[in-house]
Amino acid sequence: MVVLKTRKEIEKMRVAGAISAGALKAAGAAVEPGISTYEIDEIARKYILCHGGKPNFLHYNGFPATACISVNEVVIHGIPSRKQVLREGDIVSIDLGAEVDGYHGDNAATFACGRISDQAQKLIDTTRASLYEGLAKAVAGGRLGDIGSAIGTYCEERGYGVVRSFTGHGVGRALHEDPAVPNYGTPGHGVRLLPGMTLAIEPMITMGTHQVRILPDGWTTVTTDGKWAAHFEHTVAITADGACEILTLAED
Repeated sequence: MVVLKTRKEIEKMRVAGAISAGALKAAGAAVEPGISTYEIDEIARKYILCHGGKPNFLHYNGFPATACISVNEVVIHGIPSRKQVLREGDIVSIDLGAEVDGYHGDNAATFACGRISDQAQKLIDTTRASLYEGLAKAVAGGRLGDIGSAIGTYCEERGYGVVRSFTGHGVGRALHEDPAVPNYGTPGHGVRLLPGMTLAIEPMITMGTHQVRILPDGWTTVTTDGKWAAHFEHTVAITADGACEILTLAED
């Protein structure tokens, strides 16, 4: 069931979203050769706690960390580790969120570790741009298929794979709510977008096949062909007056 949020609830989500965005920015700024993914996770955890939030990924369905940190061919749900040390040329997707007063923020971005290849940079740029193609369609009166079609078409026209096994989602009092928000679809189809809907829109885009598999740890999700992937996400609110409001914006 899709839950529409009141103005008061959306205000609470703005607070959670701002902390989520700040934590993502702090974690991304730490990406450099020689740092471990565990150290990045600690930066994110401390940021959220110091700003009055609760890391909402930590222990969620058993996940053992504050952030999902996914390197290169890992699409999503990478588990931070002291043993995983970043190297020059890696790309690093960080997905995290904060809970404040019972409401959630959720956001993600992919960061370059030092100098990366032109091919990797193009993947990052395309994935980020596709998110904003989707956000432009997140308007009252539209359909979920409009968002997915905008993202999927943008990426597939440029030769990239669009992950289908995982999607965006509703978000609010729960980290994951209805509806599912695929990154592919048909314009004019799917759930109608209404003011008060709050969605986490998150393209997961690959250099090769869209097919993925989950490693034996039950979390780490990699491309089946070993090619690299990027991931961007914002939590947004559908408004009554045009463009959606992005709730996961850092203060600056």
